[in-house]
Amino acid sequence: MSEYDIISFENRLMANVFGKRPLVITRGKGALVWDVKGKEYVDCTGSYGVALLGHSHPKVVEAICKQAETLISCHASLYNNKRTEFLQKLMSITPMGLNKAFLSNSGAESVECAIKVARKFTGKPEIIAVMGGYHGKTMGALSATWDKKYRAPFQPLVPEFKHVPPDNLEKLAEAITEKTAAVLLEPIRGEGGIRVPPEDFLPGVRELCDEKNVLLILDEVQTSFGRTGKMFGCDHWCVTPDVMCLAKPFAGGLPIGITVAKEEIMSSFKIGEHSTTFSGSPLVCAAGCAAIDVLVKDKLAERAERIGCYFKGKMEELQAKYNIVKEVRGLGLMLGMEFRYDVRNIILKTMEKGLLVLDAGRNVVRFLPPLVIEKEQIDKAVAVLDKVIGEEEK
Repeated sequence: MSEYDIISFENRLMANVFGKRPLVITRGKGALVWDVKGKEYVDCTGSYGVALLGHSHPKVVEAICKQAETLISCHASLYNNKRTEFLQKLMSITPMGLNKAFLSNSGAESVECAIKVARKFTGKPEIIAVMGGYHGKTMGALSATWDKKYRAPFQPLVPEFKHVPPDNLEKLAEAITEKTAAVLLEPIRGEGGIRVPPEDFLPGVRELCDEKNVLLILDEVQTSFGRTGKMFGCDHWCVTPDVMCLAKPFAGGLPIGITVAKEEIMSSFKIGEHSTTFSGSPLVCAAGCAAIDVLVKDKLAERAERIGCYFKGKMEELQAKYNIVKEVRGLGLMLGMEFRYDVRNIILKTMEKGLLVLDAGRNVVRFLPPLVIEKEQIDKAVAVLDKVIGEEEK
């Protein structure tokens, strides 16, 4: 099928809810992808952070093929050996005390579970989220998401959500009331512009939640699995939440959502109060086991810290060179470059030159490359950025 036919059919047959780019990707390996014509691209989108181990990692592919020949589906009303193995591996890397999980299919679903379990455990309705935060587009997750362009068409949303300014402990303290069940936030705001909080903020939130007897839910859908140079984003501040939302890379590229919590919190659910048909699919769990093994054995979190510093340093050189670059920020391989105007043209021009990047708001270019990206590929990405930014500044 030709490039034109693929684009035409997909536009006609698929819901028009994605900001499409005129590009057909047909193959990927590591940090590289190829389009239908065979052109190569350095992928700094990682399928929005999913391909953290790189595209089609051989260990994940092997695990999927082996499991597909054995058993693909097994409803969680029955026990399964591969699901058990995945849960054991998962608990071996999660922060101490978070030892009971619900498995679902996406980041938004992991947030939905967190909202429900917080309300169930505390018996209170109110969830406090952060202005600029992003948690998904299902109705509960959307109620916690701040951006009005996502929220406005679907009012009224789930009640008893309120939003406070980011990185502001005083405003958060004022917002907590006797009916507050939980505070929900991202350790680093992703969609909100790759915003790293002040050093004292997350420890202050943890202390405040303990003092006020409310739960702390951390949305680590984008910041976990070694992305920021630590296993979890919260590890940078030595903070452990009561509930944590995970997804994206945990199954090596297959759909997964994970909500982990302290046992007494997750155990407040009664049988039937929260479930999903595909919870803990053997196929997904097999991929997840392989993904965790690769992450740990290859020390990819440490690699993300090391090579992320290299990438960030190269981008800071561009910041010093060009006036239109306002700031470079982020941790590990979760990086953002803020410009002084809209970045749409930059994103399209880099694509034309063989580099795929994301936005994070109107004026921030976001980089979520696989943790296996090589220095030579980073150098190529920086060279493309240098050329495009130079053209834009003229």
